[in-house]
Amino acid sequence: MQKHGVKILLLTVAGLIALGLVMLFSTSAFAQDSHGDIYFFVKRQGLWLCVAVVGAMVAANLDYHLWEKYWYVFFAGAFVLLILCFVPHIGLRINGSNRWINLGFGVAQPSELAKVAAIFFMAYWYSRYEKQSHGFVMGLVAPMAILSLLLIPIALEVDLGNTALIGATGVSMMFVAGAALRWLLALGAAGLGGLYFLAMNISERQGRIMAFMDPEKYRLGEGLQQWQALIAFGSGGVDGLGLGEGRQKMLYLPYAHTDFIFPMIGEELGLKVTLATVACYLIMTLCGCLIASNARDRFGLLLGFGAVMMIALQAAVNIGVTTSLLPNKGMPLPFISYGGSNLMVCLFMIGLLVNIHKQGRPLVPRFAGALLSARVARRT
Repeated sequence: MQKHGVKILLLTVAGLIALGLVMLFSTSAFAQDSHGDIYFFVKRQGLWLCVAVVGAMVAANLDYHLWEKYWYVFFAGAFVLLILCFVPHIGLRINGSNRWINLGFGVAQPSELAKVAAIFFMAYWYSRYEKQSHGFVMGLVAPMAILSLLLIPIALEVDLGNTALIGATGVSMMFVAGAALRWLLALGAAGLGGLYFLAMNISERQGRIMAFMDPEKYRLGEGLQQWQALIAFGSGGVDGLGLGEGRQKMLYLPYAHTDFIFPMIGEELGLKVTLATVACYLIMTLCGCLIASNARDRFGLLLGFGAVMMIALQAAVNIGVTTSLLPNKGMPLPFISYGGSNLMVCLFMIGLLVNIHKQGRPLVPRFAGALLSARVARRT
C-alpha cells in the first residue's frame, strides 16, 4: 500500500468529490439561497472545483520547501484577513459569527487560510528548532504563543470549532515533532477547559451544549438540526430511500447541502454508503500518513502529517456532530459539503501530499535492501 499510497489517496479524494457533487445536485434545489435556480449551488461548486484543482496542481508541482521559506507571508496574510472580519462593511456577521469577509465577487472565510498558515508555521518551527523541541519554552510555550495570534481572532469570531480544529492539529504536530507528552496533555486539557468556558458563557453556544446533553428536549430549538439528522439516518436505514428521494432536505433539515450533507447521504443512499464514506476518510488518512512518513526531510514529514490531520479531524468533527456524538458546530464535510474556501484548502493540502510523495525517499523492498547490505559487506 505504501508504494501505491498516492494513487489510492487521489482515487479516494476523487470519489469523495464525485459523491459531493451528486449529493449537492440532490439537495441544493431546496436550499433557501438558490435564487430560483435549482443548479445554482452545483454550478458554483463546479467553478470552485476548477479553481481548487488548479491550486492543487500548483501545490503538487512547486517545491514544498518554498512554504518553509515563506511561511510568514501566509501567516501574516491570514492574520490580517482575520482582523478584517471585524471591520465594518468588509466583515460579514452571519448567524451570530464574524467569520466571513466580502470580496466583492463573493465571500471568503479567512479561517480556512489560517489552517494552511498554521501548518506551515508549525512545520517550519519544529524543523528549524529540532533539538529544542523537547524543551518547555521552545517546544511548547513559544510556538503556542505564536499560533495564538491566529487562534485568538478565530475564537473572537465565535468560531470555536475551527479554533479547536487548528489547535488540535497543532498539538498533534507537536506530538509527532517530539514535544514532551506531559506538557501536551496539560495543554490539551487547558484548551478543552477554555473552550468549554467560552461555550458556557455565550448564550447561543450554551444552548448547543444543552441540546447535545438532551437532544429530545431541545428538538424544536437548538437541537433541531441534530434531531432532524437522526431522523434522516433512521429513515434511510441500510439501503436508503433512493437518490433524490430524501425528505429532510425539503426545508426540514437546515443547511442540508453544507454542514449537514452527511445525514442526507444516509437518508438517500443508506448505511452502506455512509460507512463507505467513513472508510474513504480512514483510507485517505492512512495514505497521507504513509506519504508523510516517507518524506525526505523533517519539514516534509511535519507538513504532510499536519495537512492530513487537518482534513481528517475536520471530517471527524462533522461526522460526530451530524450523528449527535459531538455538540453542534457548523463545519463542512471535506470534499463533499458545499463551500469554495474549504474545498480549495482541502485540495491544496492534497497537492502538498503529492509533492511530498514526489520528493520522498525511494522505496526499497526489504529483500532488496538486505541483498544490497550483503553486497556492501562482502566488498568491504
